[in-house]
Amino acid sequence: MKNKAPRFKRILLKLSGEALMGDKNFGIDQKVVNYIAGELKGISKLGTEIAIVIGGGNIFRGLEASADGMERTSADYMGMLATVLNALALQNALEHNGMPTRVLSAIEMKELAEPYIRRRAVRHLEKGRFVIFAAGTGNPYFTTDTAAALRAVEIGSDMIIKATKVDGVYDSDPVKNPKAKKFSEIEYMDVLKKGLKVMDSTAISLCMDNNLPIMVFSLMQKGNIKKVLNGKKIGTIVKGGEPDGKRSKK
Repeated sequence: MKNKAPRFKRILLKLSGEALMGDKNFGIDQKVVNYIAGELKGISKLGTEIAIVIGGGNIFRGLEASADGMERTSADYMGMLATVLNALALQNALEHNGMPTRVLSAIEMKELAEPYIRRRAVRHLEKGRFVIFAAGTGNPYFTTDTAAALRAVEIGSDMIIKATKVDGVYDSDPVKNPKAKKFSEIEYMDVLKKGLKVMDSTAISLCMDNNLPIMVFSLMQKGNIKKVLNGKKIGTIVKGGEPDGKRSKK
Protein backbone atom coordinates (compact mmCIF):
# COMPACT_ATOMS: atom_id res chain seq x y z
CA MET A 1 0.00 0.00 0.00
CA LYS A 2 1.43 3.37 -1.02
CA ASN A 3 1.86 6.08 1.58
CA LYS A 4 -0.61 8.92 1.21
CA ALA A 5 1.01 12.05 -0.21
CA PRO A 6 1.19 14.89 2.35
CA ARG A 7 -1.35 17.69 1.95
CA PHE A 8 1.49 20.22 1.98
CA LYS A 9 4.86 19.50 0.40
CA ARG A 10 6.64 22.29 2.25
CA ILE A 11 5.59 24.77 4.92
CA LEU A 12 7.23 27.51 6.95
CA LEU A 13 6.49 27.67 10.68
CA LYS A 14 6.73 31.14 12.23
CA LEU A 15 7.35 31.20 15.98
CA SER A 16 7.49 34.35 18.07
CA GLY A 17 10.37 34.79 20.47
CA GLU A 18 7.84 35.41 23.23
CA ALA A 19 6.51 31.88 22.72
CA LEU A 20 9.80 30.53 24.07
CA MET A 21 9.47 32.46 27.34
CA GLY A 22 6.65 30.36 28.75
CA ASP A 23 5.61 31.99 32.02
CA LYS A 24 8.90 33.82 32.38
CA ASN A 25 9.32 37.55 31.81
CA PHE A 26 12.51 37.13 29.82
CA GLY A 27 14.70 34.55 28.13
CA ILE A 28 14.12 30.93 27.17
CA ASP A 29 12.00 28.41 29.07
CA GLN A 30 13.55 25.05 28.24
CA LYS A 31 10.30 23.24 29.01
CA VAL A 32 8.55 25.22 26.26
CA VAL A 33 11.40 24.59 23.81
CA ASN A 34 11.22 20.87 24.58
CA TYR A 35 7.43 20.95 24.10
CA ILE A 36 7.81 22.57 20.66
CA ALA A 37 10.46 20.01 19.71
CA GLY A 38 8.10 17.24 20.79
CA GLU A 39 5.29 18.67 18.67
CA LEU A 40 7.60 18.82 15.66
CA LYS A 41 8.80 15.29 16.25
CA GLY A 42 5.19 14.18 16.11
CA ILE A 43 4.83 15.49 12.56
CA SER A 44 8.26 14.48 11.25
CA LYS A 45 6.87 11.35 9.57
CA LEU A 46 4.03 13.08 7.71
CA GLY A 47 6.30 13.80 4.74
CA THR A 48 5.98 17.60 4.83
CA GLU A 49 9.25 19.54 4.62
CA ILE A 50 9.44 22.08 7.45
CA ALA A 51 11.35 25.35 7.69
CA ILE A 52 11.18 27.58 10.77
CA VAL A 53 11.66 31.27 11.52
CA ILE A 54 11.86 32.39 15.16
CA GLY A 55 11.63 35.92 16.48
CA GLY A 56 13.85 37.35 19.19
CA GLY A 57 11.42 39.36 21.31
CA ASN A 58 12.02 37.19 24.38
CA ILE A 59 15.59 38.50 24.49
CA PHE A 60 15.72 41.83 22.66
CA ARG A 61 13.34 44.01 20.66
CA GLY A 62 15.06 46.35 18.25
CA LEU A 63 12.04 48.60 17.71
CA GLU A 64 11.46 49.11 21.44
CA ALA A 65 15.15 49.82 22.03
CA SER A 66 15.06 52.34 19.19
CA ALA A 67 12.06 54.05 20.78
CA ASP A 68 14.10 54.34 23.99
CA GLY A 69 16.85 56.23 22.17
CA MET A 70 19.12 53.53 20.71
CA GLU A 71 20.14 54.01 17.08
CA ARG A 72 17.67 51.92 15.05
CA THR A 73 20.15 50.04 12.86
CA SER A 74 22.24 48.89 15.84
CA ALA A 75 19.09 47.94 17.75
CA ASP A 76 17.81 45.84 14.86
CA TYR A 77 21.12 44.02 14.48
CA MET A 78 21.00 43.19 18.18
CA GLY A 79 17.50 41.80 17.65
CA MET A 80 18.81 39.62 14.81
CA LEU A 81 21.45 38.17 17.13
CA ALA A 82 18.70 37.33 19.62
CA THR A 83 16.99 35.20 16.95
CA VAL A 84 20.22 33.23 16.55
CA LEU A 85 20.20 32.34 20.26
CA ASN A 86 16.62 31.09 19.94
CA ALA A 87 17.44 29.13 16.78
CA LEU A 88 20.34 27.36 18.50
CA ALA A 89 18.14 26.53 21.50
CA LEU A 90 15.50 24.97 19.26
CA GLN A 91 18.12 23.14 17.20
CA ASN A 92 19.52 21.59 20.36
CA ALA A 93 16.08 20.42 21.49
CA LEU A 94 15.21 18.99 18.07
CA GLU A 95 18.47 17.07 17.80
CA HIS A 96 18.02 15.69 21.32
CA ASN A 97 14.79 14.24 19.92
CA GLY A 98 16.68 12.61 17.07
CA MET A 99 15.69 15.06 14.34
CA PRO A 100 18.36 16.34 11.94
CA THR A 101 18.39 20.13 11.95
CA ARG A 102 20.31 22.93 10.26
CA VAL A 103 20.48 26.58 11.28
CA LEU A 104 21.01 28.98 8.37
CA SER A 105 21.87 32.55 9.29
CA ALA A 106 21.39 35.67 7.16
CA ILE A 107 24.42 37.12 8.98
CA GLU A 108 27.57 35.08 8.55
CA MET A 109 28.77 33.40 11.73
CA LYS A 110 30.28 30.18 10.44
CA GLU A 111 31.23 28.80 13.86
CA LEU A 112 27.53 28.72 14.83
CA ALA A 113 25.46 28.35 11.68
CA GLU A 114 25.60 27.89 7.95
CA PRO A 115 25.22 31.00 5.79
CA TYR A 116 21.80 31.39 4.21
CA ILE A 117 21.90 30.17 0.61
CA ARG A 118 18.52 29.44 -0.93
CA ARG A 119 19.59 26.33 -2.85
CA ARG A 120 21.33 24.93 0.22
CA ALA A 121 18.21 25.48 2.31
CA VAL A 122 16.04 23.69 -0.25
CA ARG A 123 18.50 20.80 -0.43
CA HIS A 124 18.43 20.37 3.36
CA LEU A 125 14.62 20.31 3.26
CA GLU A 126 14.62 17.73 0.48
CA LYS A 127 16.83 15.52 2.64
CA GLY A 128 14.26 15.61 5.45
CA ARG A 129 16.05 18.06 7.73
CA PHE A 130 14.38 20.76 9.76
CA VAL A 131 15.76 24.11 8.59
CA ILE A 132 15.79 27.06 11.01
CA PHE A 133 16.32 30.49 9.44
CA ALA A 134 18.06 32.87 11.84
CA ALA A 135 19.03 36.57 11.86
CA GLY A 136 15.92 37.75 10.05
CA THR A 137 16.58 39.03 6.54
CA GLY A 138 20.05 40.21 7.55
CA ASN A 139 18.89 43.81 7.14
CA PRO A 140 17.69 46.39 9.67
CA TYR A 141 14.17 47.82 9.47
CA PHE A 142 12.67 44.41 8.61
CA THR A 143 10.90 42.21 11.15
CA THR A 144 11.07 38.44 11.49
CA ASP A 145 7.50 38.40 10.13
CA THR A 146 8.86 39.84 6.90
CA ALA A 147 11.78 37.38 7.06
CA ALA A 148 9.28 34.52 7.37
CA ALA A 149 7.29 35.73 4.36
CA LEU A 150 10.45 36.27 2.30
CA ARG A 151 11.98 32.88 3.11
CA ALA A 152 8.65 31.11 2.53
CA VAL A 153 8.37 32.61 -0.94
CA GLU A 154 12.04 31.93 -1.74
CA ILE A 155 11.88 28.23 -0.87
CA GLY A 156 8.45 27.67 -2.44
CA SER A 157 6.42 26.99 0.71
CA ASP A 158 2.77 26.07 0.30
CA MET A 159 1.81 27.99 3.43
CA ILE A 160 3.07 29.95 6.42
CA ILE A 161 1.75 28.54 9.67
CA LYS A 162 2.02 31.06 12.48
CA ALA A 163 1.88 29.55 15.95
CA THR A 164 0.75 32.06 18.60
CA LYS A 165 -0.66 32.24 22.10
CA VAL A 166 -4.22 32.69 20.80
CA ASP A 167 -6.29 30.34 18.65
CA GLY A 168 -6.69 32.57 15.61
CA VAL A 169 -7.27 36.12 14.39
CA TYR A 170 -9.82 38.29 16.21
CA ASP A 171 -11.30 41.71 15.45
CA SER A 172 -9.91 42.92 18.78
CA ASP A 173 -7.71 41.60 21.58
CA PRO A 174 -9.57 38.54 23.01
CA VAL A 175 -7.67 38.91 26.29
CA LYS A 176 -9.03 42.44 26.82
CA ASN A 177 -12.37 41.93 25.07
CA PRO A 178 -14.22 38.68 25.86
CA LYS A 179 -16.72 39.54 23.08
CA ALA A 180 -14.02 39.71 20.41
CA LYS A 181 -15.05 38.02 17.16
CA LYS A 182 -12.83 35.30 15.74
CA PHE A 183 -12.42 34.98 11.98
CA SER A 184 -12.28 31.51 10.43
CA GLU A 185 -11.08 33.06 7.16
CA ILE A 186 -10.01 36.58 6.24
CA GLU A 187 -8.55 38.20 3.14
CA TYR A 188 -5.14 39.90 3.05
CA MET A 189 -6.65 43.32 2.25
CA ASP A 190 -9.05 43.08 5.18
CA VAL A 191 -6.13 42.37 7.51
CA LEU A 192 -4.38 45.50 6.22
CA LYS A 193 -7.51 47.69 6.27
CA LYS A 194 -8.53 46.62 9.77
CA GLY A 195 -4.97 46.87 11.11
CA LEU A 196 -5.16 43.36 12.57
CA LYS A 197 -2.01 42.13 14.28
CA VAL A 198 -1.44 39.01 12.19
CA MET A 199 1.93 39.96 10.72
CA ASP A 200 3.33 43.37 9.84
CA SER A 201 2.08 45.09 6.70
CA THR A 202 5.23 44.33 4.68
CA ALA A 203 4.89 40.61 5.39
CA ILE A 204 1.16 40.60 4.58
CA SER A 205 1.77 42.48 1.33
CA LEU A 206 4.50 40.03 0.30
CA CYS A 207 2.20 37.08 1.00
CA MET A 208 -0.63 38.77 -0.89
CA ASP A 209 1.56 39.49 -3.92
CA ASN A 210 2.58 35.81 -4.05
CA ASN A 211 -0.78 34.34 -3.01
CA LEU A 212 0.86 32.61 -0.04
CA PRO A 213 -1.73 31.69 2.63
CA ILE A 214 -1.11 32.17 6.35
CA MET A 215 -2.63 29.90 9.00
CA VAL A 216 -2.77 31.41 12.50
CA PHE A 217 -3.41 28.99 15.37
CA SER A 218 -2.59 28.26 19.01
CA LEU A 219 0.82 26.74 19.65
CA MET A 220 0.04 25.56 23.16
CA GLN A 221 -2.85 23.27 22.24
CA LYS A 222 -1.17 19.91 21.83
CA GLY A 223 -1.35 18.38 18.36
CA ASN A 224 -2.36 21.59 16.56
CA ILE A 225 0.58 21.62 14.15
CA LYS A 226 -0.25 18.08 13.08
CA LYS A 227 -3.91 19.05 12.61
CA VAL A 228 -2.90 21.92 10.32
CA LEU A 229 -0.69 19.67 8.20
CA ASN A 230 -3.48 17.11 7.96
CA GLY A 231 -5.76 19.79 6.52
CA LYS A 232 -8.07 20.20 9.52
CA LYS A 233 -9.70 23.60 9.86
CA ILE A 234 -8.46 25.24 13.04
CA GLY A 235 -7.46 28.79 13.80
CA THR A 236 -7.74 31.39 11.05
CA ILE A 237 -6.65 31.22 7.43
CA VAL A 238 -5.50 34.44 5.77
CA LYS A 239 -5.62 34.20 1.98
CA GLY A 240 -6.79 35.68 -1.30
CA GLY A 241 -9.07 34.20 -3.92
CA GLU A 242 -7.43 30.79 -4.43
CA PRO A 243 -9.38 27.90 -2.88
CA ASP A 244 -8.01 25.40 -0.36
CA GLY A 245 -4.80 27.30 0.28
CA LYS A 246 -3.39 26.54 -3.18
CA ARG A 247 -0.95 29.06 -4.61
CA SER A 248 -1.36 30.33 -8.12
CA LYS A 249 1.27 29.29 -10.63
CA LYS A 250 3.16 32.21 -12.09
